[in-house]
Amino acid sequence: MRRDFPEEGDIVIGTVKEVKPYGAFVELLEYPGKEGMIHISEVTSGWVKNIRDHVKVGQRVVAKVLRVNKQKGHIDLSLKRVTDQQRREKVLEWKRFQRANKMLERAAEKLGKSLEEAWEEVGYLLEDEFGELYNAFETMVIEGKEVLDELEIPEEWKDVLYEVANESIELSNVEVEGVIEMTCFETDGIKRIKKALTNALKANPYEDVEVNISYIGAPKYRVEVIAPDYKSGEEVFKKVCERALKEIKKLGGEGSYYRGEEK
Repeated sequence: MRRDFPEEGDIVIGTVKEVKPYGAFVELLEYPGKEGMIHISEVTSGWVKNIRDHVKVGQRVVAKVLRVNKQKGHIDLSLKRVTDQQRREKVLEWKRFQRANKMLERAAEKLGKSLEEAWEEVGYLLEDEFGELYNAFETMVIEGKEVLDELEIPEEWKDVLYEVANESIELSNVEVEGVIEMTCFETDGIKRIKKALTNALKANPYEDVEVNISYIGAPKYRVEVIAPDYKSGEEVFKKVCERALKEIKKLGGEGSYYRGEEK
């Protein structure tokens, strides 16, 4: 949250502030004071007769950053280049940030400090260490206040952050699901595929993450990962699928994988 501008290729979230015949202007929620423009050609695939049929003032949108000109303050965005998965992940990330920001604000209030002071004193440090602020609070609940001991955080903050984390977060599992497609044309191909999938389960490094692989119909196999948080679920899904592809290749077959039910 410290960058002044997004970078090309970033997925951002914003609110449509103005719609013109040639494009829409979007206030970027993660970059205060910054606005991006979605040209009519980047709204959706195919010809757009009236842009207002697709975007409206006040609408929350997820977009991909195409170009950034920091000197002129121009940020070009695209709606049509964002996948459904990227959209879901960005909305979830933004909701997690908002919730974590409120938690940090409550911790600051307990110490008589402002939210700005909280970010400067501990917020950015926690983001750097845990990847995102919500992960920091979640890890405190799972592993205890000790996870903060190696960080240069004052004791007064450690106690309050841990207290707020436990007041605010009730741990629950999340499910990450996708499909592996595998083929092997050897005479015992099915047996080799089963062996590859069995070996792939060994790629799960976590005791608190469960992985299930089930048959859908040739050549598809469903991979279900149940994890305490979205980040570890995605990590294990990727590890298991990539291990499966490596194993089947060694056994004379090939494969691919993707998130969701369909490509």
